[in-house]
Amino acid sequence: MSSEKEKKRIKIIVGACVAVVLLVAGLSIPVVKGYWCDSVVFEERRAYIYPNSSEAQIDSLLHDVISDEKAVSRVKRLLSAYEFDASKRVGAYRLRAGMTVREVALKLARGSQTPVRVTFNNVRTLDQLAERISQQLCFSAAALTSLLYNDSVCAGLGFTRATLPALFLPDTYEFYWTVKPEAFLQKLSKEYERYWQGKREQQARALGLTPVEVATLASIVEEETNKLSEMGTVAGLYMNRLRKGMPLQADPTVKFAWGDFSLRRILNVHLAIESPYNTYRVTGLPPGPIRIASKQAIDAVLNHKPNGYYYMCAKEDFSGYHNFATTLAEHRRNAARYQRELNRRGIR
Repeated sequence: MSSEKEKKRIKIIVGACVAVVLLVAGLSIPVVKGYWCDSVVFEERRAYIYPNSSEAQIDSLLHDVISDEKAVSRVKRLLSAYEFDASKRVGAYRLRAGMTVREVALKLARGSQTPVRVTFNNVRTLDQLAERISQQLCFSAAALTSLLYNDSVCAGLGFTRATLPALFLPDTYEFYWTVKPEAFLQKLSKEYERYWQGKREQQARALGLTPVEVATLASIVEEETNKLSEMGTVAGLYMNRLRKGMPLQADPTVKFAWGDFSLRRILNVHLAIESPYNTYRVTGLPPGPIRIASKQAIDAVLNHKPNGYYYMCAKEDFSGYHNFATTLAEHRRNAARYQRELNRRGIR
C-alpha cells in the first residue's frame, strides 16, 4: 500500500517538474527567438560610432538602424552584458539586412568594422583633396593638410611639396573609417608605386620623363581640355615644344601662378608674373603638377600619338575643343578669330 502511495507521489513530483520545465521553456522561446532568430535590420545600413559618442548618441544610432523599440532595448542590454565601450569602438559598421539582435550587438561590441570606399576625382589643390577625404573618413582636413605641407613628410614619401600632387591618383580606394592620416598617405604611396611599376614607368622613360614629370604634363593637359579625345593631341603638342626647347606657353600654368583658375582671358599683365610656374617666361615643365591629374590624362600623355602641332587655341564656338596649328601664322589666324568672339561676347 505504502509502495503505491510512494509511486503516486513520485509521479506527482515528476509531473510538476515537467510542467515547470515546459512552462519555463514556453516563456523562454519567444525571448530566445527575439535575440537569436528574429531579423531586426530590414535594409542594409552603415552605422558610425564617432569619437566621444555619448550614450544618447549610441541610442540614436540604434534607433536609426532598428525601428522596433523592443529590439533596440535588447541590443542595449546585450551591449551592456558585453561591457561595450563606445570610446574603444569608434568606427563604421555595415549592418546587413536580416541581422538579429545578437548579431548587431556582437558586431558593435567586438568592433568589427567594415572598410569604407573612399573616392576622389576632379580635384585641383591639396586643400581641396584634404577636404574631400575628410568628408569620407574620420580625421579632419586640418589633420591631413598638416602632413601635406610638411617638408619632412613629403620627403619621406619621396616627394617635395611641389611634386606631392603627383602622389595622388584619383580613384576609389578602401580604408577603415578610423584610418590615421599617416596610414592613409602610406597606402596611397603603395598604390602609386603599384600604378607606375612596369609598363607605365617604361613608357615614361621612353618619353624622357619621370613619373612625376608625366603627372605634371598631364595636369597641364587636363587643365587645357576636358575632352578626352583631345588630351593625346595636346600632350603631343607639348612634347613637341619640350623637345624643341620652346616655352610651353600654357595658359593654365599662368592661372596657377596667380592662384586664380577663374581667369577667362590671359592678358599681358598676367604673363608678366615672376613665377617658376609661368611657362611663358620659363622653359620646360613647371616644378610640379598644377592640379591632381586624372589617370585618363596620365595615360593620354603616355600613349599620345606624335603630331606636328606646336600651337593651340580654343575654338571660337566655345565648344571646349581647340584649333591646332603647326605654324605661328596659322595659330595667329586661329587666335584672332577667338579674340574677336571674346570681344563680341564681352568677356574680359
